[in-house]
Amino acid sequence: MRRLLSVVFVLLLLVGGGLTAFDRLAPHESAALGADLERGLSQLQRYELDIDGFHIVYLEGGSGDPLVLVHGFGADKDNFTRAARSLTSHYRVIIPDLPGFGESSKPTNVRYRIQDQVERLDQIMQALGLSDAHFGGSSMGGWIVAAYAAQYPAKTDSLWLLDPGGVTNAKPSPMIEAYEQTGESPLLAKTPEDFDKVLALVMEAPPLLPYGMRRTLGERAAADHDLHAAIFKQLIDDSVPLQDIAPRITAPTLIVWGDKDRVLDISGGRILEQLIPGSRLLVMPGIGHLPMLEAPKQAAADYLAFRNQLGSTATAAP
Repeated sequence: MRRLLSVVFVLLLLVGGGLTAFDRLAPHESAALGADLERGLSQLQRYELDIDGFHIVYLEGGSGDPLVLVHGFGADKDNFTRAARSLTSHYRVIIPDLPGFGESSKPTNVRYRIQDQVERLDQIMQALGLSDAHFGGSSMGGWIVAAYAAQYPAKTDSLWLLDPGGVTNAKPSPMIEAYEQTGESPLLAKTPEDFDKVLALVMEAPPLLPYGMRRTLGERAAADHDLHAAIFKQLIDDSVPLQDIAPRITAPTLIVWGDKDRVLDISGGRILEQLIPGSRLLVMPGIGHLPMLEAPKQAAADYLAFRNQLGSTATAAP
């Protein structure tokens, strides 16, 4: 049935107006087929695995050195799909939905602090049979992979940190100021309609997102609101700040920050560049909080240049 719908989707895509009607009349089917198309173009396939207490859904494609990419708060694996289009021809790209997010398990009776997610990420590594990997992470995902690198240096070949969270001594951003004033995170959507406000906050130059995709993601965000509100509080109140972790990182590190980021202030990038030995900060002009979504080709090209500088025989830190 999904294959038949895929054919219909492509035909409607060619027609144009028919696709718009399909997108409005069947938003969930449109979103699912659109995601399938994007993943196919990026040579990614959807897989599932189980770790202790969690069912994990992930994308994988390509061959070569493993590159594990970790999404941010409230996001999912498909945040990296378009950037992966330029990466799967070079690396074995693996993009999981973290526990608590996307299609993975979302129990409400467990903790989701950074240190908890680091251990789950290591369980995913073990389930995939990976002894080491290169890691990339966006926002909360950057905080997680940085903490992973500090805890498991022998398993971390390099780091790609895209506007990472957790630098609590950075200048407060508009998002942080709003949270401190109201006690509610602007990254949370109480209703599907609120999701458009979240998109406007996190991206300066958002890509085209059809109605069906916005609606589907908005409904999921609203359904996850209470859990994600609790997770956000654990991140703020109970997780080890990234500036305390950073000096223990030994892996080669590329830090990327959009200069229009309203979620996390760019001063966090400058702090990390001083704290992580040998790291480099790359500022992307005109870009907000999600470089890999707003400028996927440029973000991927910058990462490839970073990896090329490391050489093809980069090894894990001792």
